[in-house]
Amino acid sequence: MHIGLIGGIGPVATDFYYRGLIAQAAARGRALDLTVVHADAPTLLHHLAANAQDAQVAIYLTLTKRLQAAGADCVVVTSIGGHFCVDAFAPVSPLPVIDLTEAVATHLHAQGLTRVGILGTHTVMASGMYGKLSPVEVLCPDGAALEDVHHAYVTLATSGQSTQALQDVFFTAGRAMMARGAQAILLGGTDINGAFDGPSNRAECGFPVVDCAGIHVDAIAERL
Repeated sequence: MHIGLIGGIGPVATDFYYRGLIAQAAARGRALDLTVVHADAPTLLHHLAANAQDAQVAIYLTLTKRLQAAGADCVVVTSIGGHFCVDAFAPVSPLPVIDLTEAVATHLHAQGLTRVGILGTHTVMASGMYGKLSPVEVLCPDGAALEDVHHAYVTLATSGQSTQALQDVFFTAGRAMMARGAQAILLGGTDINGAFDGPSNRAECGFPVVDCAGIHVDAIAERL
């Protein structure tokens, strides 16, 4: 299986998928055949904010044709925010799309989770990951915290660098959603893993997390 990654959205996310698939292939004793193409993170964020699905699908199509020409057997969008147009992209893609939202919904059902919080971009949070996780109830940060998390996430995604200040925004919002009855917090943006990276950060945040990008990597690796 030759995996095609649409990367660049953003740099931390691309690195997360790349490293994760290397590790998964090694654990399975499989050779990894992979090609990465680059999409522009600011362009994606602009299209996401405007819900410009057609414009982003056109970019994905161009990149997927490059992956197809390189011999890829499937295509992966390495961005949870980038899945805002996946329902429009998948039917016209020249390669099968491995959909993160489907993998996460399956995982939540298997774990028996019925009420979760979410951290990510404004659109991902407010839509409960595009409404794709039903019947699981998805809480998002209240009031000004919603925009605080969104801006912290965009800063992390475009800079590729986590800071203590960004971590504080995510951890505070997550704890507040746990106090409202969430059983766990979804890391609903691939780049947000940079703020939760390592056992110490996972312990410091004070709540259980569901690593959506990690679940996606596992689903891709199953194809190996």
